[in-house]
Amino acid sequence: MHRLKVVATLAVFAAALPLALHAQAVRCVGKDGKKYFGQTVPSQCVGQAVEYLDKSGNVVKRVAAPLTLEQRAAKEAEDKRNAEAAAAAKDEARRNRALLETYTSEKDIAFARHRALQDNEVAVKEIEGRIAQIDKRGQELKREMEFYQGRNKPPAKLSEDVTNNEIDLNAAQQLLAAKKKDVDTINAKYDEDKRRFVELNKGGAAPVDAPAAAKDSATKDAKK
Repeated sequence: MHRLKVVATLAVFAAALPLALHAQAVRCVGKDGKKYFGQTVPSQCVGQAVEYLDKSGNVVKRVAAPLTLEQRAAKEAEDKRNAEAAAAAKDEARRNRALLETYTSEKDIAFARHRALQDNEVAVKEIEGRIAQIDKRGQELKREMEFYQGRNKPPAKLSEDVTNNEIDLNAAQQLLAAKKKDVDTINAKYDEDKRRFVELNKGGAAPVDAPAAAKDSATKDAKK
């Protein structure tokens, strides 16, 4: 029994030993610039950084001073900037992976550009055809309106048709202007894709052997 009691006492002592070795003293520098020591945080150091020392005087733990309102605001702003930068880096990495999965060479980018410009050119021609039809209908309505000039008031339906035709013509012309501007947007997109692709494949990008005039010819056609 005596032996068991000794073993139990030693176990308790061993468990308490780390606590005895740590936090034997607290050291800090007060607001007055002087150093203070104590078993607990000295009153002169409330709100200041403190160090906890073991029995040998070694620092076992450091506690920073609480942040002021200004410091907390600055830290929150910095944390926000870091989070935004990390999100931007993650998004860029995702876009880079997508780019490399989409293209295997600069040739792929050249053909994709050419295809996009051709599709835009088809859309431009379709809109131009639509405008021609609207304009033709407008001329017919104009002649009908001339019939009533100086005579009776034109029918309400005719006036409504004239108004709707003008609305349709204006909308189609705006759409045509937007489609023609899309040429610059398309070229800018594929210029950027090519720049990033080359940057990501420095020294290993395949040569472009697509028709050299593809971009220029498609651009000129789409802008007509």
